[in-house]
Amino acid sequence: MRTTTASLDAPFLDVTDPKFRFDSPAVAEARELSWYAKTPLGLLVLRYAEAQGVLRDLRFAPSGERYLALQGISEGPLYDWFVSIILHRTGDDHLRLRRLVTKAFTPRMMEGFRPFMRDRASQLAERIAARTSTTGECEFMDEFADPLPVAVMCELLGVPAEDYHLFRRWSTDVGLVFSFNLADVHTRAEAAVIGLYEYLDRLIALRRAEPRDDLLSALIAAEETGDRLSTDELRNLAVALVFAAHDTTRNQLGHAMVAFAAHPDQWHLLGKRPELATQAVEEVMRWAPTVPTTFRFALEDVQLNGVDLPAGSFVLVCAQAANRDPRVFPGGSRLDITRQLEAAHLTFGGGPHYCLGAATARTEIAAALSVLTSRFDPPSHAGPVAWRAPTGLYGPERLPLRFTVREK
Repeated sequence: MRTTTASLDAPFLDVTDPKFRFDSPAVAEARELSWYAKTPLGLLVLRYAEAQGVLRDLRFAPSGERYLALQGISEGPLYDWFVSIILHRTGDDHLRLRRLVTKAFTPRMMEGFRPFMRDRASQLAERIAARTSTTGECEFMDEFADPLPVAVMCELLGVPAEDYHLFRRWSTDVGLVFSFNLADVHTRAEAAVIGLYEYLDRLIALRRAEPRDDLLSALIAAEETGDRLSTDELRNLAVALVFAAHDTTRNQLGHAMVAFAAHPDQWHLLGKRPELATQAVEEVMRWAPTVPTTFRFALEDVQLNGVDLPAGSFVLVCAQAANRDPRVFPGGSRLDITRQLEAAHLTFGGGPHYCLGAATARTEIAAALSVLTSRFDPPSHAGPVAWRAPTGLYGPERLPLRFTVREK
């Protein structure tokens, strides 16, 4: 990045430090000093207006190829998958895929899965409740946050229950591709892509022969003016959906419990007023996004608020900081599930690459919060939280919690 007088005055944040936190006071202080910070990777956009602007600006686009090049990776199964995912397509190619996926990923289909989401959440909550007569403690990620989205994701794709454990491992490892230190976990992420490809090739062949009422069958049947998804595109999309439907939701559920453990009054309020579930989901996602940053590359030379960015410059958009920007969200550092958002949070991104699965994630997390707040008093920590290292996808690895069954 070419530096200017303005860029020399910007604060520096080391987002690659394993102890770095995007919700730290240092990030909030940096946001108040400048609309961006310098990092070892490139510019980090901190304020809402500039962050939203970059996400909507067609002079910036995601690029899997350039991102992996920064990590020293230029070939292999993980490279082939990541470079080709819909998130990294642009222009007419991106629009074509998005139209076809939207044909299959309909609100009606998602609404049909709502009872399954609530039933599975209730089953998992009952297992936790059954232990309250002893310690009342659970490892929330293992016992709720992981198995719920895995079951929903597998149900969506038509994966049989006996194979849930495979997808639980693969989808977690695929998400490691967003690590800022990918070289350390590259082998795990690549093995997951290989395993998923082999499994999904067989499943796609089965659904072509015998379609069912699931998303994979709908993707196979999706058509737009005679155009259909190829087998390679189906496989690539399915792996992306596996990762997106599981790991992002898993981490967001973990963030929600950490947030409510620190704000028990908000948990009590939701338990008394379940109609606030939709607002609670939006507020938790605003306050503690599981995707704290989104990357973009400049497609041409760009001047952004006085900073010169040559073509190819790497830019990180920090949803975590932008979502709490007091210029847009008054009192944004406070969690308030009654908040009426006047601007959309940036957790699902923005512009042409806005998350296709946003409605599904919202519905699933709302179901989980409704079940948990109706069954339990606010969670409290039963041990230290183990967090992932800084990454584009962030959340608890381990979250020991203590629950007490709510008195009726």
